[in-house]
Amino acid sequence: MSKKDKKDKKKHSANGSKKHDRIEVLSVPETTQTGSPVPPEEQFPINKKTYEKELARLQKELIKLQEWIRFQHLKVVVIFEGRDAAGKGGAIKRITESLNPRVCRVVALPAPTEREKTQWYFQRYIAHLPAGGEMVLLDRSWYNRANVERVMGFCTDEEYAEFLRSVPEFERMLVRSGIILIKYWFSVSDKEQEKRFQARINDPTRRWKLSPMDLNSRAKWVEYSKAKDEMFAHTDIKQAPWYVVNADNKMCARLNCIRHLLSMIPYEDLTPEPIVLPPRQPEAGYVRPPITDQTFVPQVYIPEEKTEEGKE
Repeated sequence: MSKKDKKDKKKHSANGSKKHDRIEVLSVPETTQTGSPVPPEEQFPINKKTYEKELARLQKELIKLQEWIRFQHLKVVVIFEGRDAAGKGGAIKRITESLNPRVCRVVALPAPTEREKTQWYFQRYIAHLPAGGEMVLLDRSWYNRANVERVMGFCTDEEYAEFLRSVPEFERMLVRSGIILIKYWFSVSDKEQEKRFQARINDPTRRWKLSPMDLNSRAKWVEYSKAKDEMFAHTDIKQAPWYVVNADNKMCARLNCIRHLLSMIPYEDLTPEPIVLPPRQPEAGYVRPPITDQTFVPQVYIPEEKTEEGKE
């Protein structure tokens, strides 16, 4: 092994890559690797109840961060990458569900059109970058070229090599322009991914999440691992490093990701003072039109009648 290979191997380990990422799908050992720099005495075990309580607390902090971003006209881009069923979408949903969609928006681009395929590779992503006072969450990003396009053969070797050369400079340019760029890789084990795939297969309401591409990615587990390692070796730069989220437990992954995101942007509490509701305007002779002139949605569901205490 060359000195460069040894150095790359050491770097991958430091960035939280899992050992089983490089092992064949059918021979993954049942091990737990957190890669966490937090001492055990400072870790906080959670269950469903404590998860919901802590999530509510962190979501309140996200609202404070949102107001700070808007007040300071910050430009924030957060990239979510990882294997299929790693939990990216669930984390994004918990981040955004309490935020203003005019400030924090999600971008999840479909496959490029024939016209977009002829453009500069980064061109279709640039249109979605934030203006001042906005935060954009990229549910997959330009790193498609380093992962799915590379593994599935959707790009040439020359296009792939050019991407690895270009993306560090492209991201440095974004940072120099004032964009806060944060990149997360959700790392999931083979065993947990299979469990989540099976859950989707068995649940008709979630089966749409499984595409032929997802199944192909499962069959090419090792190729994806190699592509991820190569991507980290070229794009884990000082100005925009990768942060690996251990995603085998969805609740822990969501909380850890949100907590880390909050720590990446210093913010102040701009919560406004309590609002006093003004009195309702008097009708002053206003007469409503007949209710029969309006078309209502059929009331199939109606509120349950309340009964007196002690009576059924």
